[in-house]
Amino acid sequence: MKANDPWRVGVLFSQTGVTAAVERTGLNGTLLAIGEINEAGGILDRPLEPIVYDPGSLPKIYRSLAERLLSSDRVKLIFGCYMSNSRKMTIPVVEAFRGLLFYPTAYEGFEYSPNCIYTGASPNQNSLQLARYLFEVYGNRFLMIGSNYVFPYESNRIITDLVVQSRGKVLDEIYVPLDAGTDDFTKTIRLIEKLKPDVIFSTVVGRATPLFYRAYHEAGFDPATMPIASLTTSEAEVADMPAAIAEGHITGAPFFETLGTPAATRFVQAYKARFGADAPVTACAEAAYFQVHLAARAMRRAGTDDPDRLMGEVREAEFDAPQGRVRIDRENNHAFLWPRVARLDAAGRFQTVWNPGVRVKPDPYCVVQSLDDWSADSLHQTRG
Repeated sequence: MKANDPWRVGVLFSQTGVTAAVERTGLNGTLLAIGEINEAGGILDRPLEPIVYDPGSLPKIYRSLAERLLSSDRVKLIFGCYMSNSRKMTIPVVEAFRGLLFYPTAYEGFEYSPNCIYTGASPNQNSLQLARYLFEVYGNRFLMIGSNYVFPYESNRIITDLVVQSRGKVLDEIYVPLDAGTDDFTKTIRLIEKLKPDVIFSTVVGRATPLFYRAYHEAGFDPATMPIASLTTSEAEVADMPAAIAEGHITGAPFFETLGTPAATRFVQAYKARFGADAPVTACAEAAYFQVHLAARAMRRAGTDDPDRLMGEVREAEFDAPQGRVRIDRENNHAFLWPRVARLDAAGRFQTVWNPGVRVKPDPYCVVQSLDDWSADSLHQTRG
């Protein structure tokens, strides 16, 4: 590589398939950050050049495209992946080629790779806060509904532990195909009618999400007393449903488009100026955005994109992200993040209903997983 050649980086987000809507926001966040970095002069006077592929929401395609990026395209850094099965297919390839994956999606935890930086929320940065809010406001009788892959199973296991701590009850647990259609939710609606839970905890992902919310709405259920609460419903999925169907339901995440802080406002405005006024801005988009800036800061300090030399600098870098100041934990390669809970309003926009105002140390292995001891985690928090 010549001294003035661009830094080539891989970008793997689906633009087609079942999770295309939300993954497109991750792609947008990545390209926005790359554009900002290049407009500011690049990294050591060399621009970033994204090599973008579409895995089509298919885990095996992620694996083959990751191999192509790291071998034929000779990139060293990859930004991308959404569903956990795509990440699990990609990481062994990244490890084999000694590359580095930056992964911006909230996930189930219980994983570490020296070749992966996890910038989405781990369970102690969304599940714990969401569960505590739901118990206090709605109750602790839960019905679980999820898509049939690893994240929903593991996320439901974590939430079940929290429900048990609260002396509540998981009434049932049901899974639908990733490409679920309207008919796949018929059994779920019957169970809701029969069991009358306090909360429906949804880990349904992708284009099946609006179908589930529509089925709920058409059944005449009331989110004021029995909401759908989710870690996988973002602005991208809400954009595909009428506001009346979305209203009243709950989500936990570190970032919402409506956050309204100066940094968040600048980010949302820049995002929409580039991708359109109606382009949804999600937590995935925000993490995808800030992880590129973190990588760029580390590359400037290291003077290279060699992952072996870059990792130490990534762990030293901090960035004033739209959600708040973030950094990577030296112990586990996950990001310190700012948990929040929001409810969808009559216009289909998330409005924050619970914000502890703290930056939470990632605990991907749920070493501390107690509702009563959550405040004790302040030893590892930075107040805003």
